[in-house]
Amino acid sequence: MTDSEARGDEPTVPMDSSKVVTEQPLTGEDESAPPVPEESDLDPEEPEPAGGGLRIKRPAPAGTLIWVLLALLGFTLVVQLRSNDADHGLATARQEDLVRILSDLEAQDSRLLADIQALQSTRQQLNSGVQGREAALAEATKRGEELGLLAGTVAGRGPGLEILLDRVKASDILNAVQELRGARGEVMQLNGANGSAVRVVASSYFVDATGGGIVADGKHLTGPFRLLVIGQPDTMRTALQIPGGVVASVQNDGGSVTMDSRSLVEVTEVRKAATLQYARPVS
Repeated sequence: MTDSEARGDEPTVPMDSSKVVTEQPLTGEDESAPPVPEESDLDPEEPEPAGGGLRIKRPAPAGTLIWVLLALLGFTLVVQLRSNDADHGLATARQEDLVRILSDLEAQDSRLLADIQALQSTRQQLNSGVQGREAALAEATKRGEELGLLAGTVAGRGPGLEILLDRVKASDILNAVQELRGARGEVMQLNGANGSAVRVVASSYFVDATGGGIVADGKHLTGPFRLLVIGQPDTMRTALQIPGGVVASVQNDGGSVTMDSRSLVEVTEVRKAATLQYARPVS
């Protein structure tokens, strides 16, 4: 009996070093599982939701600003394209058309400036006491005469042009009238070779007649036609002779236009004043 048996100790079993198993602490994790992110990888402002749910990442302020800038850029491009389309008509216009448009705008600008100066002078006269009442009466009389000239109810005289148009159509007469109005032609009268005459006003119309000539405001006129117009001769002559204007158009169609400046042009053809049935002046 050995000493260990005599003391009652359990017998010791010799251990083979080749069979020693090294024990590792159990962590409950699989080696193939993805690594757990460190605290520095998590957004400190967005804590992970309880229960292990999915976390929605909010867009950064810089990304929102980029989208807003892209939207503004797209809107600007659309506006620019529409503006280019609006100007496409003038960009493709002929040089003659551009010259005519510019001439019309300059004539209109000069006319409006003259009207502004006249109205300002009239206002100063009307605000000057006793003289204002006299000025008001004179202005009313003058205004009545001007309206009578425009309506064609009174005759007129003054410097202007005498225009002879031969082998023309109704559209040529209309274009000439419109061009003269733009050049401040104030009073007009159209005479036909057959002796008929028409006072040209805002409501006048011209159509080609069957068998030749034209019909103007219900009257039949035959050519050649003589158009009398009161106004500034040089301005009206220039308006008719611009490239691509009335004179060039008539000549291209085989017709002719002759203009003669006169120091005194008399427009004698008048219209009857319309009788108002329902309207009454307000006093």
